[in-house]
Amino acid sequence: MKHHPGIALQELQFAIQDRGVNPPIADSSTFRFRNPQEMFETFEGKTEGLFLYSRHANPTQSYLEQALARMEGTEDALVTASGMGAITAVLLQLCQQGDEVVSSRTVYGGTYAFMKNFMPGLGIKTHFVDITNLQEVEASITPQTKVLYAETLSNPLLEVAHIDALSVIAKKYNLKLVIDNTFSPLSFCPAQMGADVVIHSLTKYINGSSDTLGGVICAKQEFILSLRDVNQGAAMLLGATLDSLRAASILKNLRTLPVRIQQHSKNALFLAKKFESLGLKTVYPGLASHKSHAYFKAKHYSDFGFGGMLTVDVGSFEKANVFLEMMQAYNLGDLAVSLGFYRTLFSAPGKSTSSEIPEAEQTTMGLSNGLVRFSIGLDHSITQSWDGIKKCLEASGIVASDLLNAN
Repeated sequence: MKHHPGIALQELQFAIQDRGVNPPIADSSTFRFRNPQEMFETFEGKTEGLFLYSRHANPTQSYLEQALARMEGTEDALVTASGMGAITAVLLQLCQQGDEVVSSRTVYGGTYAFMKNFMPGLGIKTHFVDITNLQEVEASITPQTKVLYAETLSNPLLEVAHIDALSVIAKKYNLKLVIDNTFSPLSFCPAQMGADVVIHSLTKYINGSSDTLGGVICAKQEFILSLRDVNQGAAMLLGATLDSLRAASILKNLRTLPVRIQQHSKNALFLAKKFESLGLKTVYPGLASHKSHAYFKAKHYSDFGFGGMLTVDVGSFEKANVFLEMMQAYNLGDLAVSLGFYRTLFSAPGKSTSSEIPEAEQTTMGLSNGLVRFSIGLDHSITQSWDGIKKCLEASGIVASDLLNAN
């Protein structure tokens, strides 16, 4: 049967000796061996099911990793202390001095800064491209290219990567296709479409309560083991380890991810249609006006909709500021970065989550000063929320009152 992430999570079971419905938390930094030989063999990677030190692996981390690998349909997974911990470990494991990366031009600001500003100091160059232009992608590949990098749904412009087509290019040139799936968990499973490595910031939708940082790398077991290697593993040696208590907390929240994603998507589609009906430039993959709507609709797991992220261009940074302040004053959500919270979060990404990208490059990629990014929450009455949003749009001078009254 074809892999389905929701069913995979539903059928997840752990072998728990005390028969508890939740796995026990291994609140320990180090682990006891029965004899010196067992310790030596564990350090050499010759044992299974044994743990030596929690920076390397921990039973609680392992439970979460099993669940996430099952969700993405990969052989294995490795959790990290943050999404950036996952991204940096993957790129540094795959690239060495003299290597190159071809990356989507619209990626999370922290990812962009790492590729643009940090990796050149290690002798690693990145070519930023329009990931939706496959000819441009292929033309940017050189003999030194090792990685093709994209986000399923890009931050913040919500461009859709055609993962299966990118996979064909990656295989043609013997590259590793790395996909950040943070914006679209469950809606897409990139590994099932040809991605070699799938990354999530667990901080966002997967945890869903904005109280924990975490990241995950999902891939074949061989690559995950290379990341754990005590001599050359980037995850092991860089030390971005997820705490066991936080791992247990994320695992519990993961169980509600399917119902949360469905509600996020339902509310976001409703609001996207409303914004667009007012003549505002609205970007949401669930709208027919989105240039990749047909692709998204054909390729995603329809149970989970088009996700909870949308953007609206209100015309200017000044109008955006007034609008965002009023949204918070009307208690319609929080003026905050991040996403996946139960409340709606909103920000002007050009001055926040994408501020690492120079203004000239923001303009080139189409990131305007008036762009507002929404992570739509789990509002029970989304129609009531819309009534409040209309008041904010009118008061901030974005939409005239007569047009609002007609909607």
